[in-house]
Amino acid sequence: MTIAAALAERSNNQCELCTSTTNLDVYEVPPVNEAHSDKCVYLCQLCKDQVEGQQDLNANHWHCLNDSMWSQVPAVQVVAYRMLNRLATENGWAQDALDMLYLEDDTRAWAEQVLAEDDDIVHLDSNGVKLNAGDTVTLIKDLDVKGSSLVAKRGTAVRNIRLSPSNSEHIEGRVEGQNIVILTKFVKK
Repeated sequence: MTIAAALAERSNNQCELCTSTTNLDVYEVPPVNEAHSDKCVYLCQLCKDQVEGQQDLNANHWHCLNDSMWSQVPAVQVVAYRMLNRLATENGWAQDALDMLYLEDDTRAWAEQVLAEDDDIVHLDSNGVKLNAGDTVTLIKDLDVKGSSLVAKRGTAVRNIRLSPSNSEHIEGRVEGQNIVILTKFVKK
């Protein structure tokens, strides 16, 4: 069975992101060492062009990720995660969806691998040390968390941080069970 046939069967002949049934094509989710249906998704032309960056993002179209991000297919989860990351800086709903999205560790590593490779943005802590996704950092100042009564205390360890794909001064992490955005100038590795 060809990859296209396997994907058509898996997706019920629908785009695995927006459920469109027209102009469907195979998209290999990078990085791909060898082609296999587990490393590909079936996308309509509109989704594929925007995923590949050949067309400007239409944020209204991507509301479909609110459903497709819950797919049981890791390749679909990876594409949904990457697209939500691209949309999160301008669209509050995308950040909210990204905060809800749960990925297994290996799927998250796959999703973040290309994000890290594509970025020319370097995240540096208060001492100028490069930060990487998954690092543990320590707060160097008490921080008021906007929209909450929480105060993140100096010395609090923030584990498994995520890097903002669009802003070198922002990282994300969990403090007292809340996912928050932290300015890099207030942390040290």
